[in-house]
Amino acid sequence: MQGSKLYVGNFTYSTTEDQLRELFSQHGEVKEVNVIGSKGFGFVEMSSPEEAEKAKEALDGSDLGGRTLRVDEARPRKERSDRPDRGYRRY
Repeated sequence: MQGSKLYVGNFTYSTTEDQLRELFSQHGEVKEVNVIGSKGFGFVEMSSPEEAEKAKEALDGSDLGGRTLRVDEARPRKERSDRPDRGYRRY
């Protein structure tokens, strides 16, 4: 694993950043947790790529609140300027 940031998906909409921090801290030092609204996914940044790999191996496919977690290395964020303008122009 190259980076230390993980994508975490398929958790309940009521899952909090504190719950994810507690879960992932069992597998290393958690630097940052970001739950995306109430969408059922978010990101956890570990202190090193090795700890991120360890957390991924331990938690991918595990159960949290009756849901099977999906944990994978986060992909780099894409620039939003490549979105089509759908024919609308703002003047």
